[in-house]
Amino acid sequence: MAKKILIALDDSQNAMRAVDFVGAHFTGDAEVTLLSVLPDTESLCAMQSPELTPYFLDQQASFCVLENKKKELIDQTLQEARRRLVNGGFSTASITVNAKKREKGIARDIIQEAKAGEYDLVVMGKTGLSGIREFFMGSVTQKVVQGAKGVSVLLVE
Repeated sequence: MAKKILIALDDSQNAMRAVDFVGAHFTGDAEVTLLSVLPDTESLCAMQSPELTPYFLDQQASFCVLENKKKELIDQTLQEARRRLVNGGFSTASITVNAKKREKGIARDIIQEAKAGEYDLVVMGKTGLSGIREFFMGSVTQKVVQGAKGVSVLLVE
């Protein structure tokens, strides 16, 4: 049984199903890290360059408000995930919450965390992309599965 589990999540229902799966199928003595990788938009919101197009400068405040709301939503999602795991028998001491800024790319950041933290298992919700769209664009889950050499990945549908 996995003793160290990384759950990569966003604010989707698929991600929350992954949390519920871990809560229902793994023992509460495992260590669980809830990881959400956030886009780094702070630098864009702080930018005051005269080279920016006037249209972007007009819309910059609205964009930054939306990004702040997204961060709040992710924080709420992480707390809800923690609550669900506790209800599933995990102790609060065994659950770590990690919302980190995107560095290399969401999938690459998840893989980096999985390898650096020496996790036994990465659990993710499967995306709902259509087959054609996924073929051309790829998905975070697909990239993690392909790139996480030496780390087991469980996709929950």
